[in-house]
Amino acid sequence: MGRGKIVIRRIDNSTSRQVTFSKRRNGLLKKAKELAILCDAEVGVIIFSSTAKLYEFANTSMKSVIDRYNKSKEDHNQLGNPTSEVKFWQREAAMLRQQLDNLHENHRQMMGEHLSGLGVKELQNLENQLEMSLRGVRMKKDQVLIDEIQELNRKGNLIHQENVELYKKVYGTRDVNGANKNSLLTNGLSIGEDSHVPVHLQLRQPQQQSYETPARARNLGLQPH
Repeated sequence: MGRGKIVIRRIDNSTSRQVTFSKRRNGLLKKAKELAILCDAEVGVIIFSSTAKLYEFANTSMKSVIDRYNKSKEDHNQLGNPTSEVKFWQREAAMLRQQLDNLHENHRQMMGEHLSGLGVKELQNLENQLEMSLRGVRMKKDQVLIDEIQELNRKGNLIHQENVELYKKVYGTRDVNGANKNSLLTNGLSIGEDSHVPVHLQLRQPQQQSYETPARARNLGLQPH
C-alpha cells in the first residue's frame, strides 16, 4: 500500500513537530545544494526554527547572495518608476563614459603619450604589454607571409602541371624538357622516334638529264669539239 497523503497544517505535538522540522530542514538544504551543483545556480537558504535558531546554506557566500538579491530588487523597483528609471540609465551612461575615457587614456599611453604621471612600475608594465603586442603582431605577420608563399607555390605547381599536360597534348610523349636525343631533321621539322605526328614520304625518280646539244648552240658554233 502507498503512503497516505499528509495534511499540510501545523503539527500540534511539539516532539513530532521538532522531528518533522529536522527531517525536512535537512532535505531542503540537500535539495538546495543539488540545485546549485546541477544547474550552476547561486543559491542561498535561510531558515529560522520556532525557537529562533538559525540554519543557512549558500554555495558562494550568504552575503554575496543577499547583496545580489538587494541589487536585483532595487533595479526592479527602479524600472517600475519612470523617474527612477531615468536615474538608472543616467548612472549606466556615466559608467560607460568613464570606461570609454579609461580606454582612451590606455590607448594614448600605448602610443607613448601622457606618460608623465606614471611611475617606474607602471612604465615597466606598459613596456611589457607593448612587447607582448609586438610579438603577437610579428607572429601574425610571419604566418601571413608563410601562407602566401605556400599559396604561390601551390599555384606555381598547378601552372607547371598544366604546362606539362599541354606539352604532351601538342608534342605527344616526347621528353617534356625538349631534350630528344633521337630526333631527326626532315624538311625543317624535328621528328623524334616516339613522335605521334604522321610523316608522309614519297620516292621520286631522278630527272633525266638531256645530253643532246641544243640546236641553238650548234648554230652559234659552240658545239664542243
